[in-house]
Amino acid sequence: MFAVAIAVAAVSGVIAILDPRIHATYLLVLYVLVVMAVAIVWGTGLAVFAAVLSTLVFNYLFVIPRFAFRADDTWDTVGTAAFLATAVIVGRLAVRLRRAAQESARLSAEQVVLRRIATLVAQSAPASALFEAVTREVGLLCGADLARMERYEEDGTVTGVAAWSRVPAALAVGTRFSLVGPSIAREVRDTGGPVRVASFAGATGAIAQEALGVGIRSSIGCPITVAGRLWGVIAASTKSNEPFPADTESQIANFTDLVATAVANAESREELAASRARVVAAADEARHRFERNLHDGAQQRLVSLAFHLRMTRDAVPAELPSVRADLDRVIEELIASVEDLRELSHGLHPAVLSHGGLGPALRTLARRSSVPVEVHLNSEARYPPTVEVAAYYVVSETLTNTARHAAASRVEVVVDEHDSTLRVSTRDDGIGGADPRRGSGLTGLRDRIEALGGLIEVISARGNGTTIKVSLPIGQQVRESGV
Repeated sequence: MFAVAIAVAAVSGVIAILDPRIHATYLLVLYVLVVMAVAIVWGTGLAVFAAVLSTLVFNYLFVIPRFAFRADDTWDTVGTAAFLATAVIVGRLAVRLRRAAQESARLSAEQVVLRRIATLVAQSAPASALFEAVTREVGLLCGADLARMERYEEDGTVTGVAAWSRVPAALAVGTRFSLVGPSIAREVRDTGGPVRVASFAGATGAIAQEALGVGIRSSIGCPITVAGRLWGVIAASTKSNEPFPADTESQIANFTDLVATAVANAESREELAASRARVVAAADEARHRFERNLHDGAQQRLVSLAFHLRMTRDAVPAELPSVRADLDRVIEELIASVEDLRELSHGLHPAVLSHGGLGPALRTLARRSSVPVEVHLNSEARYPPTVEVAAYYVVSETLTNTARHAAASRVEVVVDEHDSTLRVSTRDDGIGGADPRRGSGLTGLRDRIEALGGLIEVISARGNGTTIKVSLPIGQQVRESGV
């Protein structure tokens, strides 16, 4: 109000200076500008005050007789009414414009945030990073003091998966809470929709006690539904006595949809990875079984047949040299067939890998390679069978390709373990230029490695040899030390 009075006084001073040259009536528009400016900046109430004050000051200072008020003057009444109408109209328009601008800014900020979260979803960002980002943005957009995301567990509890706070507060993440006492999580579970908790005063239960401990007055939350089932909840809380605006639930719902999409995508990826891993494991088991059948069945029969043929040849009289020669040729062919069958069975699933582990199996590959191989095995531990088989086939395929295409003089194989990951690296000094996109060998390896959640990298610049790096997650399975 004081600022309005100063503005009216300033305009009156300008009119007083210009009055000798320009009639004061023509300068009346300056007061209109003041009224409009006040309406835009401070609203209708102060604009009405500015209109009345401007009319009184103008009549008192510039209308003859000066320094007097004439209540019966029709022009004064009309002028005052016009000023008041201007103040009301411009004030209301200004309010609408401010609200529209604020809403536009809010929607724009919300869309920017949603696009940022959607990008994380599209990039398959880690779940923890996505949960933290969503929780933070929900808290900021809602003007909350705290926000948290929780996941429902099968035993009827909830686990905090992300938390954010603009005030000093220690919100538990990774801790399970029972749904005893009032809480957003319990109300959402019971209703399946958005809920509000107006107060935690006098409430019991771990969640309510935590809320009281950090000074939360009220909370609002929305469910996260994935594929038709209630997966979790995201809640925003305030330490203020003012409740959240009426449209807060719809704001949060935009984020819960993105979280649901991310969770569904992650579960689909996990199911696909598990399915691919089962396929790989089943194929390895089938090869292993086939290898045992070959070794215990056809291979043993052929070895036995060769033995009996030798006995038969030895029993042939010396005067029948042609018969003995024919038997010798048959025995040689039979022995060659046994060796071919043995090589085939080794390619299916080497027995030394199952019995001795990765170290002996890789050393056997090195001995059989036509290119000299140095094996550096920094761990003799036993690993999950699928991991050992994958590592074995990486080295086997690499040595085969090196012998056929690389024109290399040596190959180095390094195997070590770091951060629950088995790392296998092969490097040759050949001509390089290997293209992972060509040939089924490297493609098959990539499929096998990725099915186990691992990574494979092929570095093969022309003239600089070929390096293949593989990382295989070991998991939490118990491993035995090898010999």
